[in-house]
Amino acid sequence: MELFWYIVLMTMLAVYLILDGYDFGAGIIHLFMAKTEAQKKAITNAIGPFWDANEVWLIAAGGVLFFAFPTLYASSFSGFYLPLIMILWLLIFRAIGLELRGQVHNKMWEIIWDKAFGIASLLLALFFGVALGNVVRGVNLGNVVNGVSTQEAHYFFLPLWNPTFSPQAEELGIIDWFTLLLGIVGVVALTIHGANWIIFKTNSDLNEKLKRTVFNLNFVLLGLVIISLLVWHFIEPNPFANFIDYPWLWVFPLITLTGLFGLFKIRSFKNDGKGFVFSSLFLFGGLTSTVSSIFPKVLPSTNFVNPSLTLYNVAADEYGLSVGLSWFIVALFLVIVYMIIQYRVFKGKMDDVGYGDH
Repeated sequence: MELFWYIVLMTMLAVYLILDGYDFGAGIIHLFMAKTEAQKKAITNAIGPFWDANEVWLIAAGGVLFFAFPTLYASSFSGFYLPLIMILWLLIFRAIGLELRGQVHNKMWEIIWDKAFGIASLLLALFFGVALGNVVRGVNLGNVVNGVSTQEAHYFFLPLWNPTFSPQAEELGIIDWFTLLLGIVGVVALTIHGANWIIFKTNSDLNEKLKRTVFNLNFVLLGLVIISLLVWHFIEPNPFANFIDYPWLWVFPLITLTGLFGLFKIRSFKNDGKGFVFSSLFLFGGLTSTVSSIFPKVLPSTNFVNPSLTLYNVAADEYGLSVGLSWFIVALFLVIVYMIIQYRVFKGKMDDVGYGDH
């Protein structure tokens, strides 16, 4: 049952990354590329009917984490308390940036909330990439100092950064050069993803420029991925052990590469949705490849005193996991019905939706 709920949790996070990821990317495009009111409206129309429903997947993933893996929930929510609060405020500002902009028709008012929406989207993309970097790198479980555990084995707390900015320091920070690298990967990948969604859902005059942007950024993304793989050896001496032991796991890196190299053909696609499919494949493959590489660990320990948190030592009791299965089936059915209705109602181009008009 632990493995089943782990797959459920990772699936929810992957769905959230793909769906809310295009919202973040659209916000970054809005911040840097939307110059006219028509271009700004096209972007908000493209994501307006979807963004709040997309965020439900993050809440659902948090619920599954609390229910199925309570030790991991307690450990991560206390240890990552500072960045989680920052992410919460960024989600709030991104939402009210979308909702309040149209309440007052004043230039200064609109500029303020445009910036709030765009900057919050940019920082959210960065922070979620940094979060993945922290999971890959691991944390100092038990707050070990000079070889002695000063806290419970599953407890840790991280400042925003450490003085050395090193991922190999004893006292780690949320942000170091390795986690920041993955944060930049997240920003670039989600910018591409958001651009593909705008191309897919609008007929904006930005679209041709966005195709060129996706093509150019894809070279940047390829370079960042290669650098990330090379420096990974400094963090984990044998990062590909699981792929050697279980060759079928190579399907996930293959999905990642399919999405990455498919995006180089963005300028020749006749179907506007193809770019979004390929960027979705890259995001899905990248996330699943990463978690596959550390499996069964869910939060590695950077010291030799306390063991890593794994799928099996953080899970709830077998009885609770079994009972939850029945409610999960009901909830899954309702969510699938809702998503089908939503995306059918708002299928096709969204230029005339008029989101935010009051």
